[in-house]
Amino acid sequence: MRYGRGTPNPVRGATVSILKTKLDNGLTVLLKDVHTAPVASFWIWYRVGSGREHLGITGISHWVEHMLFKGTPRWPKGTADKAISRDGGMWNGATWYDFTTYYATLPAERIELELEIEADRMTGALFEPQEVEAERTVVISERQGAENDPLFLLGEEVMAAAFRVHPYGHETLGHMCDLLGMTRDDLYRHYRTYYVPNNAIAVAVGDFQPDGMLDLVRKHFGAIPSRALPNWARPEEPRQRGERRVTLEGDGNTAYLSAVFHTPPATAPDIYPLVVLDTVLTGASGMTLFGGGGTNKSSRLYRALVDTELATQVTGSLVPTADPFVYSLTVTVRAGHTLAELERRLRAELERVVAEP
Repeated sequence: MRYGRGTPNPVRGATVSILKTKLDNGLTVLLKDVHTAPVASFWIWYRVGSGREHLGITGISHWVEHMLFKGTPRWPKGTADKAISRDGGMWNGATWYDFTTYYATLPAERIELELEIEADRMTGALFEPQEVEAERTVVISERQGAENDPLFLLGEEVMAAAFRVHPYGHETLGHMCDLLGMTRDDLYRHYRTYYVPNNAIAVAVGDFQPDGMLDLVRKHFGAIPSRALPNWARPEEPRQRGERRVTLEGDGNTAYLSAVFHTPPATAPDIYPLVVLDTVLTGASGMTLFGGGGTNKSSRLYRALVDTELATQVTGSLVPTADPFVYSLTVTVRAGHTLAELERRLRAELERVVAEP
């Protein structure tokens, strides 16, 4: 066990004190006490997401996430939700390329409830056949709803062009054929393979004493046995040898332009200059699970494309990932202008960044 005391915080110039340790079963624990309000938040992160999927089971990580809200023998369906709400808390889950996470925020004196629930469903999720079929309808509906968004459709095609080998090339929601074909056994096998303490990170932040919180983590998670994880050979995306273009036509009168560029993983030193570059180009959006905030009206691309009335919106997306990914720029074309006009101006601005950093 070690305390990360005195670690510089580049944003505020302060120091960050984080207790980091690992239990005997391999569970990594990160604890940060913050006493500004009498609340606490507990998260459990599993190192599995759509980036660990292959054709035939795309979307399985997201579907398994849904199933963990369908009950255990100790917490039948709906009872955990009611318990969290009764104590004034909120909870949810999320799936992305490299992780699946579950979390709750509660009054600090009741945060142990979330630890109890998460430890229980790490091993006890039921995956009852009728619930699997009911949730099949839900994830299919979610996929169909996303397909009503032209930016989703464009993004899916662009990512498939950017990644020909790596699983990052498919959407976290999965392909429709896989959602129709996966079985209860597929889902349960995925759950039992990856939902183990040695593939998880427990994170707590809030109004508590770190040593006391660590005792609670040990109490609820310490007896859960570790299991061997499958050997994961990271697919290495071949070097792209030339520009790739995708043209997608559909209903509606609005045109969109998406440009993506290959980027290194989050652990690479170049990720920090890329954060600055994204801020310069499209504004400070932040690399967080839920996105950033603020305005981008002073950014270079906003001034070049929106202020000049060539576009109605421009956004950038820099996603921190375990493997090399992409930086994407998306522009909504203003009526009366063409994609070719926007592309020329966008290229000119990117060249200006090189010439005038």
